Amino acid sequence: MLSLVDRLSNSGHAGFVNGTQVSRAEGRAAAVIRPVCPADLAALGDFISGLSAETLYRRFFGPVTPTPTLLGLLSGQPANVHAVVAMADAVIVGHAMAADQAEAGDPRNPGQTWTADIGLVVTDGWQGRGVGSALMRALVAQAGARGVTSLAMDVLHTNRQVLAMIIGHWPAADVGYSADSLGIRIRLPGHQPPRSRTRARPAARHARPLVTVGG
Repeated sequence: MLSLVDRLSNSGHAGFVNGTQVSRAEGRAAAVIRPVCPADLAALGDFISGLSAETLYRRFFGPVTPTPTLLGLLSGQPANVHAVVAMADAVIVGHAMAADQAEAGDPRNPGQTWTADIGLVVTDGWQGRGVGSALMRALVAQAGARGVTSLAMDVLHTNRQVLAMIIGHWPAADVGYSADSLGIRIRLPGHQPPRSRTRARPAARHARPLVTVGG
């Protein structure tokens, strides 16, 4: 597979971002990244309802409504789903989730390996301010602690902001091409052996922040 930079260079889209631009964008945001908690369901519904049609399409590849099933998924109710939100003035401005899936291991290195399917979206008014990068870093840190060995994302060709973020952090990411999207695969270096896939549910109604973006 070609790297992401090679693929975009061949298609004429590589020049729209570099690592310096991504880093500078991060310094302008002022949001707190924390895990999703049960009390966030209503706020998640408001967040999804407030996204523009274009942003919804880039995230979900089609129109969606905040049904109880979707909100349950976004809040991390399935045991294999881990979700974080970006908060600003007690309002959700970004959401990211990782769904862990077992994958076939390397026959030369027996043992179960795990990949995390990533989904990420930032509300329109906060795009381009480093929130997406901060959400992704939180997901990567959590995934590494769980023993995840790789990340997978499907990104539309037109979703330049997410592609820019990935190029800035993982220029050597593998990419597969389809008519509408790029299937991106990121190997996590230095992963630990997978831990138990059973996780305790948080008892608290409010989750503690993971990181603050900007200030």
